[in-house]
Amino acid sequence: MPDSGNLESVDASQRPDSQSQVRVYAMPPREGALPVEIVQGFLEALTSDDPQFAMARKYLTKEASKDWDPEGSTTVLADGPNTDAGNAGNDADGSRRFSLTGQQVATVDKQHAYRPAAASYSQFVHLSQVGGPGRKEWRIDKPPPGVVLGQSDFQRIYRSVNKYYFAGPSGTGANGPRGLVADPIYIRQRIEPLTETVKALLEGPTNWLDQVVDSRFRSGTRLKDPGKSLAPDDQNRLTVQLNSQADDASQTRCREMAAQLLFTLQDLTPSGVEQVTLQRSNGSMLCVLSQSHAESVAAHRSADRPDYQYFIDEKHRLVRMPANAGSNANPAPVNGILGTGDQPLRSAAVSRDEKRAAGVSRDGKALYTGSLVLEDTLGKAQVRSRATAEEDRLSTPSWDGRGDLWVADRDPKRPRLLWLGKGEGEPVQVEVPGLDGRIEAVRVSADGVRIALLVEGKDGKTSLWIGRVERGEGERPTISVLDPTQAAPRMEEVTAMSWAGGSRLVVVGRESGGVQQMRYVQCDGSVLSRAALPGLTGVKEIAASESEQQPLVAHSDDGIVRLPAGSQWQTVVKEGSAPVYPG
Repeated sequence: MPDSGNLESVDASQRPDSQSQVRVYAMPPREGALPVEIVQGFLEALTSDDPQFAMARKYLTKEASKDWDPEGSTTVLADGPNTDAGNAGNDADGSRRFSLTGQQVATVDKQHAYRPAAASYSQFVHLSQVGGPGRKEWRIDKPPPGVVLGQSDFQRIYRSVNKYYFAGPSGTGANGPRGLVADPIYIRQRIEPLTETVKALLEGPTNWLDQVVDSRFRSGTRLKDPGKSLAPDDQNRLTVQLNSQADDASQTRCREMAAQLLFTLQDLTPSGVEQVTLQRSNGSMLCVLSQSHAESVAAHRSADRPDYQYFIDEKHRLVRMPANAGSNANPAPVNGILGTGDQPLRSAAVSRDEKRAAGVSRDGKALYTGSLVLEDTLGKAQVRSRATAEEDRLSTPSWDGRGDLWVADRDPKRPRLLWLGKGEGEPVQVEVPGLDGRIEAVRVSADGVRIALLVEGKDGKTSLWIGRVERGEGERPTISVLDPTQAAPRMEEVTAMSWAGGSRLVVVGRESGGVQQMRYVQCDGSVLSRAALPGLTGVKEIAASESEQQPLVAHSDDGIVRLPAGSQWQTVVKEGSAPVYPG
C-alpha cells in the first residue's frame, strides 16, 4: 500500500487493462443523495459483478426497474459515458434530466453478439422523487437502454467465448463434411460463465451466422432448471439436464449435441471439460461423450495441426519446413511441379490435407495447381489476369476446408473474386454485394463459412472485412459472400492478415498516427486482451495456423521468420517470401 502522495479519483472506465482482475462492488444509494450522485452511482453499478444488477436497480423507481432490461443490449463507449454536471436540466414538474454522451465503439445484442458500431452516443436519464411526504428520494425513472459502459470496463467484465455449431448445407454444400463452426459471443466472465455459455449455445446461433450453420439441439431445447448452476465434478465431468424437447433425441443426435457442448466449453474452466453427460427431463441418461471421442463425432478443423509450413524461396520455388517450432530441418522443395522452379512463383497456397497446392506465376498473370504427392507436369493455367501492372494481377490463393480454391483478380478494369470447385474446372465469379472497394487479399476460414478480405478503399488504404459464404447447388453453383463486416475497425490500415483459430485472426497494420503493429483480433471486430505481439521490422506477409499451438511465420525485413510460443522471433532464412500454412 502507498504511504504517501495525493489521493486521486479514478473513473471506472479509466482503469488499465492490467487491472482486469479488479472486481467492482456496487454500493446502494445513500440517504438523501443528490440527482448527480444517483446517476453516477447507477453507472458505476453497471460496471460491477452484480449477477442480476440488483444494486443498479436500487437507483431506479419500481416501475423503471420492472421495464429495464440490462440483458437486452450493451453499449460500449471509448471512455465511458460523460455525465458532467453541466448536462443537467430541470423539468417543469421539478424532476431532473441528465444527458449521457460519449463515443460509441460497439454494441453487444441480446444474443451476446459483438458488433463494431462507431457513432456518437447520446441518451437522456430522467429522475423524479419518490417516497412519502416525510422523506423523498431521487430515483431514475427513465434509464438508458440496456447497459452502457466504457471500453476498459467491458474488457474487464466480459470475455469472448466460441459457441460451436455444425456447418449447414449452404455453408458446406450438400456433399461437404459437417465440420464445426465457431460463433463468438461475449459473456460476463465472473457471473456463472459456464452456465451462461450453455444457455447461449442452446438458444442457437447468432443472426449473422444462422443462415449457414445448424444446431443439433432442437428449437426450444433449454436447461431443465435454468436457475441451477452448472459445474464439472472433480474429474472434469459435466452433467447437463435438458427439458422435454430433447427427450426423444436419437443416440447419434445426442452425441452431436454433446460434441457441440464439449468444444464450446473447452476453454471455460482451468482444466477443461473431459466428459459430458446429457440427461432427459426426468433425469434419465440420454448419452455420454468424452473429449477423446468428440473428434470422431464432429470435425473440428481448427484443432488440426499441419505437418509443414511453406514459403517461396529465392529460386521462386515452393518449399516447406516442419511445422514443429523445435525442428532445425532446412527448408526443402515440395514434391511435384511447383517445387521444381520450372514455373517461377511469387505466391502459393497449400490444400488443408497437404496433398495439392496452387501457385501464382512470378508475374502474377497465371494461377496453376499441382500435386504435392505425385510427380506431374505443369498443366494449363486455371485462371489468367489481364491487368497491365503486376501488382494489379492475381492475389495469393486460398483453399477452404472442403477443398475449394479461392483467388482475387485485382485488375482495375475487371476486379473479380473467383472460386474453383476442388481447385479445378471453370472458375466461378463470386458475388460480393455490399462491399465497396477492390479485393486485395483473400483468406478462407477452415470451416469454409467465413472469408477474410483485405479491401482497398477509395483513399488507397486497405481494411479487413469478414463475409459469410453462401453456396447454391446446381449444375453451375452460385457462390456469394454476404453481410461483410469490418474486423479491425480501430486500425486505419491493415496490410496483411491470416486466420489464427476458429474465430481469431492475426493482422498487421497501424492505427491512425501510429506505427506498424501485429495483433490478434476476433472476426466479430473485437480486440482480444493482450492481443499485441512482439515487434518485428517491416512485416510484409504473415501466416498463422488455425491450430493455436503452432508458431507464427512472417516475411519481414529479416527474411522468413517465425515466432514459437513464449519466445522471440527467429530467422529461418534471409531470402524468401509469401509464407503460408495449409489453407
